[in-house]
Amino acid sequence: MKILVLAGGISPERDVSLSSGSLIANALLSKGHHVAFADVYEGIDSIDDVEALFYKPESGKKFSYQIQATEPDLDAIIAAHGGRKELIGPNILPLAKAADVVFVALHGAMGENGMLQAVFDCFDITYTGSDYVGSAIAMDKNISKTLMRYEGIPTADWMLFNTATDTMQKVIDAIGFPCVVKPLGCGSSCGISLVHDSNEWEKAITYAKKYESLIMVEKLIPGREFSIGVLEGEALPIIEIVPNEGFYDYENKYQAGKTQEICPAVLTDEETKTAQALAVAAHNALHLGDYARIDFILNQNDHTFYCLEANNLPGMTPVSLLPQEAAATGLSYENLCEKLCLLAINRRKS
Repeated sequence: MKILVLAGGISPERDVSLSSGSLIANALLSKGHHVAFADVYEGIDSIDDVEALFYKPESGKKFSYQIQATEPDLDAIIAAHGGRKELIGPNILPLAKAADVVFVALHGAMGENGMLQAVFDCFDITYTGSDYVGSAIAMDKNISKTLMRYEGIPTADWMLFNTATDTMQKVIDAIGFPCVVKPLGCGSSCGISLVHDSNEWEKAITYAKKYESLIMVEKLIPGREFSIGVLEGEALPIIEIVPNEGFYDYENKYQAGKTQEICPAVLTDEETKTAQALAVAAHNALHLGDYARIDFILNQNDHTFYCLEANNLPGMTPVSLLPQEAAATGLSYENLCEKLCLLAINRRKS
């Protein structure tokens, strides 16, 4: 196959995406495919020789990208490109049309909220993952939680907070402390804070509104955190996430040695079946595609699994959660990457 791995973009999760994309590209090269790699925002200077942009396995090409401890400076990146506001860079669409399939290795913003998928549909471009409908639903935390609650999937109480007009008192009356403050449409824990009392409130709001003015405030549920991948409609083995300190924030997610990840998670058979069934139910309720990852908290008080959110484009480094879960079933990282491409192609043929 000729595969374009598309990463980067203008999102707080840009670095995560470039890391995932680099390793996906290497995995697909190792499986014998011809692979191009591009930053969707930066684009490609020229496609006069489009075939030369698809590296062959024998080229010896290796891609790499190191995630930093803090989120990228998006304003600086835009400034370095002359202030260009267009989200899709030069020659990306022609390059995508030249590929048999585009592996969408983006995270957050346009890559995860359905915008890019809608553009690809308009140009009849085959791509991995969920379509624009499922992507848009899953990325909006308010819509996704509303649908999950309608379907009977437990999720923490929440409210929307407008940073321009609402006050802390509104939160105290509706949700109370402790709570979780998070931007409505970000992933990778960008902009997220745990707020235990009024002294922590302003710092949390200031951090969250760096990304969005409409914020979700969610009741904090104490307990163990788990993540469950769904592949081809079936739940993968459960992974438990145990940060060495603090909560599962951006640094703890992406810096080596910051978090213990236990797969399969130590749960009873009944707990495992319950959580996996909820993951599949959430996946279906949100109209997600060939693969996704659903995150949960097991409440230490009532022993109920509460769904935190769905990730329609989960991290795809070999040590990311979903690949670890796939590996527990015997599906290697390289075979997983290839499988996702084949699923996309077969879906378009059907």
